[in-house]
Amino acid sequence: MTSEDAEVNPFLNYLLFVEFEHEEHQETIRGFYAADGNAAETSATSGNTWQVRFSPGHPGIWTYNATLFKGDSVSVKQRQDEADQIEITNSQGTFEVLSNGDSDRDFHDRGKLIASNGYLQFEDSGTYFLKAGSDSPENFLAFQGFDDTYRIAASDKEGEAQTDSEIHSYEPHIQDWNPGDPTWQDGKGKGIIGAVNYLASKGMNAVYFLTLNIQGDGKDVWMFTTPEDFTRFDVSKLDQWEILFQHMQAKGILLHVVLQETENETLLDGGDMGPVRTLYFHELIARFGHHPALIWNLGEENGLAPWVTTGAQTDRQRKEMATFFKENDPYNHPVVIHTLPNEELRAPVLDSLLGFPHLDGISLQHHERTTAPETVERLKEQSKQSGHEWMVTMDEIGMWHTGAKVDTADISHPTLTRYALWGTLLSGAAGVEWYFGARSPHNDLTSEDWRQRDRLWEITNHAKAFFEEYLPYWEMEPTHHLVNAEGAYCLSKTDSLYALYIPDFTEAGLDLTDATGQYQIRWFNPFEGGPLQEGSVDQISGGNQQSLGVPPSRLNEDWVLLVEKIE
Repeated sequence: MTSEDAEVNPFLNYLLFVEFEHEEHQETIRGFYAADGNAAETSATSGNTWQVRFSPGHPGIWTYNATLFKGDSVSVKQRQDEADQIEITNSQGTFEVLSNGDSDRDFHDRGKLIASNGYLQFEDSGTYFLKAGSDSPENFLAFQGFDDTYRIAASDKEGEAQTDSEIHSYEPHIQDWNPGDPTWQDGKGKGIIGAVNYLASKGMNAVYFLTLNIQGDGKDVWMFTTPEDFTRFDVSKLDQWEILFQHMQAKGILLHVVLQETENETLLDGGDMGPVRTLYFHELIARFGHHPALIWNLGEENGLAPWVTTGAQTDRQRKEMATFFKENDPYNHPVVIHTLPNEELRAPVLDSLLGFPHLDGISLQHHERTTAPETVERLKEQSKQSGHEWMVTMDEIGMWHTGAKVDTADISHPTLTRYALWGTLLSGAAGVEWYFGARSPHNDLTSEDWRQRDRLWEITNHAKAFFEEYLPYWEMEPTHHLVNAEGAYCLSKTDSLYALYIPDFTEAGLDLTDATGQYQIRWFNPFEGGPLQEGSVDQISGGNQQSLGVPPSRLNEDWVLLVEKIE
């Protein structure tokens, strides 16, 4: 029995380990203090319940054996030999794990996502996963339905979104909440749960969010009981987060967990993997690491930024963070890092990380959309040459003040569609998330309504659906030079399959000099989706340059082409 504010800190001076055993498998999982065990509903700050969350990878009978230790900073030091063992009830038992279901969205059925071959892949089935979703609002968890959640201070600083004292309610999405969906404390949570439902209904599968923005842009998200004490965690708030995260996983929404931002990357232990940062990371893994679809992002805009006066982490500190997750996360979730917006600022960070085995990829911010595809291709190639290929996702397209506009200001989002979506995916990107800008209506900190960009989600889903249905994209390479049309993009598997994006189509040719046999041409509308269509030319031959003919409609507009070998 203890409490969040007990003199003997339960988060720092206690350590729960639970050993799980199966016929041929054994896992040791770290647990956590859970107050009364129902804190999401009761807002309890005290109690005698300790919990562990475990996601077993194999069906059958499992046994468990729990041990609780008490000692000075044992949670960080993990020196059980220097601690006392505390007697606990329900420390042993058995349970049966059944095989996965067959849902095509619920990650609990589909299994764990890992980084593989520069992309995301379901570990058990081997199926690849293309990430598509929202980068904004970055303070997604600054929701008034969560306990003890508020904004420390409003902001009108140049370079970030303007805010007042109000945090998110997501009231426009209450209509998207459905009977049977989760809530807590007599109906709290409908806005944020409804928002998840809406995004999933548009085919999106990822949300980017910060778990710590003290000193940052929003100043409204943290796991702690207060924004001053980093050694004590708000149990009820974190239990309410867990309700949300469970629902996100059930709806097929990946958790893109961003651990800090550029303004506070040295807040904990001066940027080191010291006791406070270690405690924070352990608590994140213990409480949320069991979710099958999760990415650990080491920090937004990590590195030395000219607009920040609080300093930046070093190469050593970044590598120590990545190593910590690889050594302490029992589920081996992908580890990435978010970049600064241009090459001059991000190169000093990324160059030192090339080839580093514990970093799976980069969450790319790029200020200028027209050069985003070539940036993705270059970073992918650099990582391949280093011997450790990165997963590169296009997660924040600039400029910083604009990002992705609302539909009423940019109804078909033509430059986002051409460069940041199709251009980057056909250049090897493993996914796309949309950033809302700092000066746009419904911006990166204040947006309440994802429906303001309804058209953008639809266009994004058209691309995702095309890649999922027609392309073994993980086996393909960018070969833009094969298309003799200005501004065209091409991802190909030589002598087999070619996917092309050709803007303002009038005429174009495809170089099939290195290919043999006959190829079928089909057309796809990137703005409307739908079935593949036939143009003026049905088939072409390998061996030389071939004209692609005329599209079925919309001459002088953007088209996607699928050129596939006829077996």
